Amino acid sequence: MTMRTTPDVLVRDMTVDDCEAVARVRVCGWQAAYAGLMPQSYLDSMDIAEDAERRRGFFDEGSAVVNVVAERAGLGVIGWGCYGPYREDDGRPDRGELYAIYVLPEMIGTGAGRALMAELLARAAADGFPDLALWVLRENAPARRFYERAGFLPDGAEESFEVDGVLVPELRYVRALGLPGTA
Repeated sequence: MTMRTTPDVLVRDMTVDDCEAVARVRVCGWQAAYAGLMPQSYLDSMDIAEDAERRRGFFDEGSAVVNVVAERAGLGVIGWGCYGPYREDDGRPDRGELYAIYVLPEMIGTGAGRALMAELLARAAADGFPDLALWVLRENAPARRFYERAGFLPDGAEESFEVDGVLVPELRYVRALGLPGTA
């Protein structure tokens, strides 16, 4: 399934051939977005080749996760996002979760993230999820603004995870999804 969401950005299903490009998007995205928000030693240790190999393993395993990429003519893959069933038991077995959405740092503000978000929301609604949750670093103001513009709101849940001995706090955001085609 493909969907052209802006004149120059194509969002399509991710294939195994995209693993290297997606790993580059993810690693570069983390290193840019989380600088100063988590230990730099962890960000510096991220490796594109290792991440690509991990992504290839996900394809071999098969799963309920939906992965899409954003492409721009002449540039190839410039963004990636994925969602699936909510990973924690919060009493909502029907809830979906936006696991990731990243664009290359130099592509931020070009519409690629909005194109990915539109496609992910539409697909999650079509898959029957009544809402979609996501976790965002509490101190990541640009990401929080992006999610809020897409209709996500914090629901009061907060958790922390450890990165190289440092606790990094996250907030949960949730967005109700409409019927297919109205997300």
